[in-house]
Amino acid sequence: MILSRLLASLLLVAAPAAYALDFKSVGSATVILYDTPSTRGTRMYVAPRGMPLQIVSTYGEWVKVRDMNGELAWTETKGLSARRNVVVRTPGARVHAGPDDASQVLMTADKGVVLELVDPAAITWVRVRHRDGILGFVRSNDVWGL
Repeated sequence: MILSRLLASLLLVAAPAAYALDFKSVGSATVILYDTPSTRGTRMYVAPRGMPLQIVSTYGEWVKVRDMNGELAWTETKGLSARRNVVVRTPGARVHAGPDDASQVLMTADKGVVLELVDPAAITWVRVRHRDGILGFVRSNDVWGL
């Protein structure tokens, strides 16, 4: 009895760590973010093409999303793409040729720059591609959208 309660408690504690966050990116056109799941709701702001958004919940053809600043809003599912992007959150984030600080710096990205996520399974360093074609690695804590 005590062992089964202990095991159940451990599973509850471990469950959130095993849950993977769901991210999508704004598709080929900008999308409007609303305060409710309806075009009759108040328009909060326009999300630019490629912006990563965390999917919080789904309601029919609408999704509740969280942006890099933690703001919650609703948008239509059809405006989002499965393509994964990240956005730089650290000013002057360095994109390296390899997954370590000693490798050549290929570029420096300002806060807010959107990068395509090439390898979503990486942990400490993530492989990214800039729209200019530069392919490299950035520290995962320098970007948002993972």
